[in-house]
Amino acid sequence: QVQLVESGGGLVQAGDSLRLSCVASGGTFSSSTMGWFRQAPGKEREFVAAIRRSGISTNYADSVKDRFAISRDNAKNTVYLQMNSLIPEDTAVYFCAARLSSRILTGESDYEYWGQGTQVTVSS
Repeated sequence: QVQLVESGGGLVQAGDSLRLSCVASGGTFSSSTMGWFRQAPGKEREFVAAIRRSGISTNYADSVKDRFAISRDNAKNTVYLQMNSLIPEDTAVYFCAARLSSRILTGESDYEYWGQGTQVTVSS
């Protein structure tokens, strides 16, 4: 069983940056593809970014490409999401997810384990 704990969310102004962290335990982190999803009020949960176990291959939603960067430190069992140039539309609960496979997929159902989420609020 894999446990995921996110941190780093908060209230920021438009244009600011935040870095989210997700620490994994109870599983083989270095073998997992890790993803970030988000859910805004009244909306479906949506894919944000994912990274393969090697840390070399990544994938991003078009809405965050060139602003967000996903990375991982397998020695620390941690995946990060660096969010720059934040806009109010980025306001959401951000979830970390783990997929016990090397393929990068973007569907919510493709990930077996989920964290509880961390709130990010961007004011205009």
